[in-house]
Amino acid sequence: MTHDERTVGGLAGKAVGKVKEAIGSATGRETLEREGRLQEAQSETELEAERSAAQAAQQEQRGAAREHEAELQADRERLENQVAAQLHDEQAQRDRVAAESRANAQATRKRAAADAEADHQRQRADAQVADAERGRTDAAQRANRLEQRAREEARKADELDGKERA
Repeated sequence: MTHDERTVGGLAGKAVGKVKEAIGSATGRETLEREGRLQEAQSETELEAERSAAQAAQQEQRGAAREHEAELQADRERLENQVAAQLHDEQAQRDRVAAESRANAQATRKRAAADAEADHQRQRADAQVADAERGRTDAAQRANRLEQRAREEARKADELDGKERA
């Protein structure tokens, strides 16, 4: 075989190489036998190279798939973290709203209690004023009755004094 000749490669080249080797051996033509062995070896090398290339391509595809899976996992984790952060923020907002609501309710209760106490104090003060007014009125009425009685008694005494003088 010369360097310019093309040989069939792969499985067909391997088979052709075996045939050439067998024919060369059977006919005693060493060149054909050697050419058969070389073609068989070259075909075997090509087949091995093809297998290696196929394995390398598979490894590359697996690597790309793993890389893609890693990217997807990273995206998934990033999204999960974003969702968790959003849920945390929403819960914090709900907690703030609940705390404000409780504080407002407590302030309302305290205002209501203070208003009720102020009303109670006003009612007591009004009752005390009313009691004092009644007491003043009663005292004034008693004083008027006593003055009236005193005038009546004084008139009677004057009448008795006038009878005794006469």
